[in-house]
Amino acid sequence: MKTLMIAGDRSGSGKTSITLAIAAILSRSMNVQTFKVGMDYIDPSYLTGVTGRPCRNLDSFVQSSDEIREIFDHGRQGADFVLVEGVRGLYEGGEALGDEGSSASIAKLLGLPIILVVSARSITRSAAAIVKGFQAFDEGVDIRGVILNNVAGEKHIAKATTAIEHYCGIPVVGTVPRQPEMELAMRHLGLVPFLEGTVHRAFHERIDLVTSMIGDHVDLARLNSLARTIPPPESDPRVFCREKPLEVKIGIALDEAFNFYYADLFDILPTMGADYVTFSPVHDSIPDADGYIIGGGYPELFLRGLQENAAMREAIGFASAQGKPIYAECGGLMYLTDRIVLRPGWQGIKQEESFPMCGVFDGTT
Repeated sequence: MKTLMIAGDRSGSGKTSITLAIAAILSRSMNVQTFKVGMDYIDPSYLTGVTGRPCRNLDSFVQSSDEIREIFDHGRQGADFVLVEGVRGLYEGGEALGDEGSSASIAKLLGLPIILVVSARSITRSAAAIVKGFQAFDEGVDIRGVILNNVAGEKHIAKATTAIEHYCGIPVVGTVPRQPEMELAMRHLGLVPFLEGTVHRAFHERIDLVTSMIGDHVDLARLNSLARTIPPPESDPRVFCREKPLEVKIGIALDEAFNFYYADLFDILPTMGADYVTFSPVHDSIPDADGYIIGGGYPELFLRGLQENAAMREAIGFASAQGKPIYAECGGLMYLTDRIVLRPGWQGIKQEESFPMCGVFDGTT
């Protein structure tokens, strides 16, 4: 089992699109398990989509070291390659003088070698100074290679690559050119969760375009040689082992409108004696369950569908009135109010639009 982290020198370096492309290509020939540093829903949704395995979050700000190790060991079972996407710049965390919450803290805890993505727009030799600084900043961090993003032409590539390999002693394993088509594709993907976008053909075409453009400029064989080989986990961590009978059933809203969940939720519920069934507030009828979870998302983008499924809205209101527990957050909580109102100017609309919701809580969103 190989493992590697893709980290950036800053936000906007291109690490997300590069990690997405690498995960997609490697998944064609092996089982790839991805992780995302930080509490994020959207990047993990893409990594889940291209690998077919749920991406999991690792965050040293909200999780203990033991919890991080347990999530890591649980997620990587059955994988051939473990790919971790960092967050922001490699050393960005919660404090100025500590690394809690940073990608670096996760890499050190789990012994992950790092490929550093550097935005080389308009710099050549200075790219080596950036990499050298990242190497020297924390000697416990193992930076093994570099991917240069936003390069412009062979002279740019040759000068930056020569400088990095000479002064830093590590290889440049990828040089991704500045490509307006890829930038446009990434802007279109933007903040669209994978489950929301997957119904559109153009969405998949954009992901394929990004994967192809990046894949042509990264030496995956060399990248693979820089990964660390680790033994598979001996057993599933106890926190993920079911020791109780399934005594209750929880309905979980999961569709294009509500999909902001961490993957561990679906593993932890059964360990606590709860079976679960997913349902769509946009398309389905409500399943029979002892309680319901309605997570976050962008219900404001699917208000017509939510409004038209009056049977679902009424059933949720009735379940609440009967005393069934309903946990909702973010977009799910919006769905439980009386109505959601779109004001003039929202996404260019000219007139106010109002959509009835479940009415569990008095009030308007």
